[in-house]
Amino acid sequence: MRWSIGNRSSNLEDRRGERVGFGGLGGMGLGRLGIGGIVILLVLSLIFKKDFFSLLSGGQPATAGEVASTPEEEHLVDFVSFVFDTTQSTWRQVFEQSGRRYEDARLVLFRDAVESACGFAQAATGPFYCPGDSKVYIDLGFYEELQRRFGAPGDFAQAYVLAHEVGHHVQALLGDRFGTSNEGSVRRELQADCFAGVWGYHMGREGVLEPGDVDEGLGAAAAVGDDRLQKMSTGTVSPESFTHGTSAQREAALRRGLASGRVESCQT
Repeated sequence: MRWSIGNRSSNLEDRRGERVGFGGLGGMGLGRLGIGGIVILLVLSLIFKKDFFSLLSGGQPATAGEVASTPEEEHLVDFVSFVFDTTQSTWRQVFEQSGRRYEDARLVLFRDAVESACGFAQAATGPFYCPGDSKVYIDLGFYEELQRRFGAPGDFAQAYVLAHEVGHHVQALLGDRFGTSNEGSVRRELQADCFAGVWGYHMGREGVLEPGDVDEGLGAAAAVGDDRLQKMSTGTVSPESFTHGTSAQREAALRRGLASGRVESCQT
């Protein structure tokens, strides 16, 4: 992707230096956790070489050493800031063309765990959008997992993930009527993939995309299909439990948005 470092987004919240407690679970302290819970936290801290007891601190700031970043990570922050702003500017234009008003979402960067209006979440959950506060949450460590574990490298693969989450914000603004069933969840996720493609279409017209970018995005969409993830984790595939769609479905949805650049093409 062709992009340049500019001012970071005014919609960016950097919480990477924040310790987060289990506020959504009643604000546990060591006394309320019990001996068994303390032992579990101790074992996890030894195995992963992280202070899991800090999760009980209730959102207190970490020490300066714990929030240290690297030039590579700061470069990634600049990149996601660029992607987030261009995604929202694209949707602002799309909404204006149809006589609607787009309301900005916000992007929250965190490490390990975060408290949102949708509750407590850990980095292992992956990036997510919370309609309760209109914010997209991401631990930048996910991008390493995307490349190493899921085999989906490239900057456009990273951008697709963020544009997909903004797609959920677009759904919230338009009125999400998919319901809570697994089938409704699959339709919701596939539409968000298509919305990510709509953004990609406009980036192509503006000369941001480079040769190979589209293939990176399609590869990332296929990498996070329910069938592939289930096969990786359990060795079996259970279509009745799908919530995001198959690799083929996710790739096709993204491709549809990339080809048309139109909201209408994303109806599921």
